[in-house]
Amino acid sequence: MANFVTFSIDGVEPEFGAPEPGRIISGDPQFRTWNLEEREGGLYSGIWEATPGKWRIVYEEWEYFSLLAGHSIVTEEGGEPVHLKAGDRMILRPGFKGTWEVVETTRKDYVIKV
Repeated sequence: MANFVTFSIDGVEPEFGAPEPGRIISGDPQFRTWNLEEREGGLYSGIWEATPGKWRIVYEEWEYFSLLAGHSIVTEEGGEPVHLKAGDRMILRPGFKGTWEVVETTRKDYVIKV
C-alpha cells in the first residue's frame, strides 16, 4: 500500500446527500462527495460538489478546502460575505456558524479533522 493519496475520483463512487431540511434557506442544494481518505483519529479528505442553494452551517470540525470550480458565498454570523471562486482557499474552524450559498455549482477538495 502506498503512503500517498492522489485526489483523483476515477473509479470512486460518490455519496449523495443534501443539507438537513431545517437548515435550507433557499433552493434545493444536492451534494456529491467522493471520500478519498478516512484515517483513525478523525481525519478525512476528498472531493465535494454542491448544486445551487443556501443553507445554514455549523462547524464542530476543522476544515481546509480549495475551490476547484464554481462560485459560493460563505458568511459567518455577524460577518461579511466571502465570495469564493476556483483557486480560492479557506479554513473553517470549530465553532464557525453561518451560511453557505452555492451560486454556481461548486466543487472543492477538502481535508477535515474532527
